[in-house]
Amino acid sequence: MKNLTPLRRSLLSLGLLLATSILSLAQQPAASLVTRVDAVNMTVSDMDRAVTFYLGVLQFHKVSDVELSGESYEHLEGVFGVRARVVRLQIGDEFITLTEYLAPKGRPIPVDARSNDRSFQHVAIIVSDMDRAYAWLRQNKVEHASAGPQRLPDWNKNAAGIRAFYFKDQDGHPLEILQFPPDKGLAKWHRTSGELFLGIDHTAIVVGNTETSLSFYRDLMGMHVVGKSENYGTEQEHLNNVFGARVLITSLRAEYGPGVELLEYLAPRDGRPFPADERANDIVHRETIVETHNINAAVNKFIAANIMFVSSGVVAESDGQLGFQKAFQVRDPDGHAILVKENQERP
Repeated sequence: MKNLTPLRRSLLSLGLLLATSILSLAQQPAASLVTRVDAVNMTVSDMDRAVTFYLGVLQFHKVSDVELSGESYEHLEGVFGVRARVVRLQIGDEFITLTEYLAPKGRPIPVDARSNDRSFQHVAIIVSDMDRAYAWLRQNKVEHASAGPQRLPDWNKNAAGIRAFYFKDQDGHPLEILQFPPDKGLAKWHRTSGELFLGIDHTAIVVGNTETSLSFYRDLMGMHVVGKSENYGTEQEHLNNVFGARVLITSLRAEYGPGVELLEYLAPRDGRPFPADERANDIVHRETIVETHNINAAVNKFIAANIMFVSSGVVAESDGQLGFQKAFQVRDPDGHAILVKENQERP
């Protein structure tokens, strides 16, 4: 550059700077479509009974309690003639919602449902002391889904030392309590708080094929893979209550909120597919509620990806009783319901 005039040297330097800036921008990851996992919604048969269980046994706190009806909710949930009571509950920094359909009533969870059925979804609640938490659940006569608390073995590097136990609420929804060893889990799960039940780490869903699910949760929704593990052996079998269980586990997170855990049963592969006729008023129904910055951009991306819609496009919820102004609902490749809403003020 020494033979160039000062002006030409300045222009060339400016051009190089602009090219470098453009390349840098091109290399930055695109903004995620989904920014937060907000809550998991579960359909219940008796709201008063369910609230008593979640507040009294699992030590959640009630945030809101509303009764809804009308076309907006019908179009969002795909159920005609809806009247529903919706209760939002909080534990730690995380939330669930419970929905009782006063009309029309749906079907109960099949009594022979298993942990490797595609319709399986649980919420994982972190505890500070597994032995004390299990004793408390026994005292309150919860229904076991595991044989008892299991400690995952040391040979399994990514899961070693984790203690977990599956159980069910009164409607048969599977739940998990989980305690991380000091070298695993988010930092907040290791803070001393004096509480027994600390918050929700993730929701776990059974999937048929991990790569197909990653194309939905990672590539379309923009969640990030944060961990992988292949679990098998007697501890995993007795945790899931599935003989010969060998499970490929992939953990994903959005920027905020609990994670989503994909459970692919490599064995046995006899789990039942998601019920094709499942509706939101059936007790087996769960919705993972996520937030996006731009609802219109989000719906267009889901349409372009040929994702199955439950709702009739974007639904406006004018009175804001459910805590959003616009939302839509889709199903993932296995049939699990995902409700996408625009960001709002917390909680």
